Order: sequence, then structure tokens, then C-alpha cells
Amino acid sequence: MLLHDLLKGKRLVLASKSPRRRELLKGLDVDFEIWDTNHDDEEPFPANLPLADVPVFLAKHKAAHFADELDENTILITCDTVVICCNQIIGKPRDAADARRILSSLSNKSHTVVTGVCLKSKNSERVFDAATEVYFKRLSLEEIDYYVDRYKPFDKAGAYGVQEWIGYVGVERIDGSYFNVMGLPIHTLHSQLISFVTSMSK
Repeated sequence: MLLHDLLKGKRLVLASKSPRRRELLKGLDVDFEIWDTNHDDEEPFPANLPLADVPVFLAKHKAAHFADELDENTILITCDTVVICCNQIIGKPRDAADARRILSSLSNKSHTVVTGVCLKSKNSERVFDAATEVYFKRLSLEEIDYYVDRYKPFDKAGAYGVQEWIGYVGVERIDGSYFNVMGLPIHTLHSQLISFVTSMSK
């Protein structure tokens, strides 16, 4: 059965400020609502938590804020995406200078983009993640300056959006889901939603 048929009688909610995630979920041809995440998304995570597990931890943290608002027919989606390079999490840049520093650190090497997703209803919860390896060419200072000044990537982990100019000219190769680098592993989410909704009916 198609996902949009399975969701009849259900309320699908995406709790995210990201316009990229909204665009990607819309591509599944399903109806959904948007709930803004007005709480602090940057919950400190345990120091001993493996870096690749951080996105799922944060996605679950975001979902927990809405637990009291869920009923038997509401399915909540929360997500978090991190960029990992040289065994460090690269967050969102503080300002233009920090964005230039981050992009310089990603230049001429690979990094891993990991997105954690939490599906939550009143009585069920499911988490999963997806990892994509991204390979940047050597970026010139001129290219970095142009991108930061024109696109102002201050709301993006890793200081870049793969769907923007820097992705066209700077990304040599991607191993894994392109959409995951945008912030939502939509193929995996689709299959997980089908399984999750089916289990709710049992």
C-alpha cells in the first residue's frame, strides 16, 4: 500500500525549522503539518557518546518536547544533522569569519554527514540514522569568500548547503544519500514511515 493511503486518518507532523526538510517531505506527496521547534535544539550530549550517535540523541530530545501533544493518530518526525570531520562535530558557523574557517577545514578532504530521525506517536517511538560521505575538492579562498558573502550559510551545519553553488562547484563525490546531506534521508524515511504506520495498526 502507498504511504499516502496508509496515512489516511493519521496526522503527520514535521517538527523542524528547516525549509530543506519541509521541501523534501513534501516530495513524498503526503499531507503534513509543521510544528516549530521553539525550544533549545542544542541540548548538550554526554561526553562519552560516540559522535555518530549524537544526531539520534538530539532527534529524540526534540521529540520529547512534544510528547504531551501526541495522540494515537499523530505521527511526529524530528531530525538532527551533524557534520563530522577529523573526529569532530562541525556545527553551524557563528558568523562569516567562522563560516570561512569551517569551509577551509573541509577543503580537499572528506567528511561524514549523519542525520538522526525520530518517529514518535503517543504509544510508539522509532529512531534511525543515515550517514553520507562527502568529498570536497580544494576550495580556493576566492570561492569560499564568494559563497559565504553571497549565500550566508549561517543556519547550516558545516557552513554549506549541498544544493547551493558550493555543492555544484566544490563537491567531487558523494557516497550515500544526497538528500541526507540536505538534512533528511528521504528514501529511508519513506520506508520507515510505512513500517511505523503499519505497526500502529496492529
